[in-house]
Amino acid sequence: MALLAFLIGFAVRAARVPPNDVLKQAWMQARSTVEPPTFLKPRVHDRSGVRLADPDAMQDGVTLLTSTWKGPEGWSPRIRLINRAGDVLHEWRIDETALFADSLDLSRKHYLHGSHLLPNGDVLFNVEHGGTARVDACGNVKWRLPIGTHHSIDRAADGSFWVSDLTQSLRRTSSAYPDGYPGLEAAYFDRLTRISPEGQVLQTIGVLDILYGSDLARYVSKAYISGQQESPESDLPGTDPTHLNDVEPLPPSMADEYPLFEAGDLLVSLRNVHLVFVLDPETETVKWHASEPFIMQHDPDFIGDGWIGVFDNNRDFTERGTVQGGTRIIGIQPHTDSTRKLFPTPQSESFHTKKGGKWQLLDNGNLLLTEHHAGRVMEVAPDGRTVWEWIHPPHEGSTVPAVQEGTRYDLSPDDLSDWPCASKDFVRTPTPQ
Repeated sequence: MALLAFLIGFAVRAARVPPNDVLKQAWMQARSTVEPPTFLKPRVHDRSGVRLADPDAMQDGVTLLTSTWKGPEGWSPRIRLINRAGDVLHEWRIDETALFADSLDLSRKHYLHGSHLLPNGDVLFNVEHGGTARVDACGNVKWRLPIGTHHSIDRAADGSFWVSDLTQSLRRTSSAYPDGYPGLEAAYFDRLTRISPEGQVLQTIGVLDILYGSDLARYVSKAYISGQQESPESDLPGTDPTHLNDVEPLPPSMADEYPLFEAGDLLVSLRNVHLVFVLDPETETVKWHASEPFIMQHDPDFIGDGWIGVFDNNRDFTERGTVQGGTRIIGIQPHTDSTRKLFPTPQSESFHTKKGGKWQLLDNGNLLLTEHHAGRVMEVAPDGRTVWEWIHPPHEGSTVPAVQEGTRYDLSPDDLSDWPCASKDFVRTPTPQ
């Protein structure tokens, strides 16, 4: 435990706080022994950095990026804040294997998946399936929670956080289903987990318990039955039957706009069963659900006026979505059973990611889209035109690190200068003309 505490002290480095030389050497050696990085994807776009297509149409603020960058120490997951020109305003460099040495497979590289930035410079983040941590602007670890969190972190009105979570070992049963779930073998069980601002688990809801208790288990069968028919000996649905990728509470400020729901109800996305639903976390009652018209979706959001926006990956098993037409943002209004397409439009550029991805409706009506596999974050106007983009620099010409998240925050450089360990000078990055 003493060794673990020592390592945690160095696990997150923010701004320009240099690493200890001894730890740096050990870290470089450890990085050289891991498996080839899985976060590198085939390069799609022939450019990198920032493109300011229509700066006057942009939403103000700074953009938070979570991805992986290569430095003198090797590859490391990082959280960066950039301005519209691509200047790095602040950076947190994460040594995830030191931070969660007790809950990660140390033989391979891990990445950040889910974050939430607070106005004082504190940031919460998930190390995929390793745990959640909260650090300050200097990178000091305030707490860490070594559970199977992943994908998303959303703040509730009471200051707690809902996170996507997963059991870290295979299981067959739960207290509600002591004999197991009919039709399923051992699996990793998805959970909706609420965490206090101090890092304590306040509530856990089992996703399979919800599906089986709400007559929604048919979506598990529906998602996998065709594969079972094609390959009767396969182990579908396997160890990842649902693949939770988002849980978001309905804010009190919006609740009156959603006649079917109440403040605090949870909007949940299950990728592998193509299902989005709204759940009362107190009674564990499903109030609404939909599985059309999206395929392997991510990141549903309450966006106002009774609408829910969904990042529809629209996966068709081609690399660039050539059969289905690429990734879309779909709007659904549950109380009227209405559907509309928010993106793309005839004026939109090609946009597709078969896995991952996030989106954000900005205050001016623009959309901020994360093209995960292509390493791109782009802002588009309501008519679908690109007004701004940032693309991760390529690695060795042919690959690019995936980008897990791009999120716009209503912060200025002056706001950041009030943080402890604020980066006073910009780190310049090339901006293509």
